[in-house]
Parts: sequence; C-alpha cells; structure tokens
Amino acid sequence: MRVLVLGHGKTGKLVAEVAAEHGHSVHVLDAKENREAAALTPPFVAGFDSVIDFTTPTAAIHNMRACLACGARMVVGTTGWYDKLADMRSLAERKQAGLLYGTNFSIGVQVMLELSKQLGVSLQGHGYTFTIDETHHASKLDAPSGTALSVANAVETGAGLSNIPITSHREGDATGLHILVATSDVDRITLTHESFTRRGFAEGAVRAAEWLSTRHGCYDMRDVYTRV
Repeated sequence: MRVLVLGHGKTGKLVAEVAAEHGHSVHVLDAKENREAAALTPPFVAGFDSVIDFTTPTAAIHNMRACLACGARMVVGTTGWYDKLADMRSLAERKQAGLLYGTNFSIGVQVMLELSKQLGVSLQGHGYTFTIDETHHASKLDAPSGTALSVANAVETGAGLSNIPITSHREGDATGLHILVATSDVDRITLTHESFTRRGFAEGAVRAAEWLSTRHGCYDMRDVYTRV
C-alpha cells in the first residue's frame, strides 16, 4: 500500500516508521511543504492508496478538503476540528471517498471508552459524581483533549448525565494520561489510562489505514476496533 503521511511531528514520524515496518511504501509531507494543502493536487493524491494526517486542527481541515475531494481514503488522527465533521462527512460521501477519524487510535483507549460507558450504566442512580483529569504535552493545542471528551461522552451516555467536568494539564512531553473518577459518599472508583509511548497511536493509525483501504464513507476508530 502507498501511504502519504501528513505531518512530521513526533507522532507523524512514528506513523511513517510503523507504516514502513508493515511493508508499505511511505511518503511524508511536513507543514512547510504543504501550506494550506497546496501540495495536495489531484494528480499527487491519486498516487497514494491512503493518507494519514497528524497535523494541526486548521491544517487538517485544509488537508481533508483537498484529499476527500479527490476521492482519497484518509485517516485523521488530528483532533480539535470536529465542528467541521458534518461538512467532511458530507464531502466524503459525495466523492465516494473514505474518512476515518478518532480522538485516540490506541486499542487501550478504545477499551477505556467501553469501560467508561459501562461504569456510567452500572452507577446510574446510585449517587455517584464523575470527574475527568487529563494530561498531555505542553505543545498540544486543544484542551480538553479529544480523548477526554470521548471518555466524558461515554460516561454521559451510560449514566444519562451531561457536562462532566474535565481538568486539563499541559506539561513537558507527557504522552497522555486520562483519569476518570466516580465518587460517592462512601467510596471512589478510578479508571486510568496512561500512554507510555506514542507507538500505540501510530500502530492504531496504520491499522486504521489498512482497514479503510477497501471502504468508502465515514467511520471512527471504534468501527475498526469493533469490526476487526
């Protein structure tokens, strides 16, 4: 498979390495080479079977518009752009393209989301309150993190709640720490996911690109996790 990686930051570099380890041909574009998606012309995009984006929210929107308009299969690991999700979904469907997005491509986080929803279901009506605490590296642009918002949504769906408070920290080179706490008058339950390395995100993104390569339409990482 011919893979185009957009973004040459720490995660983008690792995605390129993992894709090569999987036996794929890899080309990487950094921000300087692709300002406002200028490099993503139809002939260029047509040379790839899959596009993986780990850039910034603004850049990802430009990249999606260019790639999806060409009918490309695109995996977007960038977060912070979901106010445009309906537009991107519509574009993918109109152009018979493939779009797969996710707040986190780690299998461990997918399990945490399942457990968070079940915790909400099990504790509904038993007097528990929920809080979420998340920590990421200092250069992460969005806060709360997309993963924290996904955890909150999972709990809220399970428990029939809304507006679970999220506390965000941006420190050093922290890879990702998410802590869900359920507290009552008599006890506390804590669910934690801590990433030791970005490799889990990269492995998940490449796996998602492989899964999407034979599909079109709009999906999120949960589709990959539940259907593989």
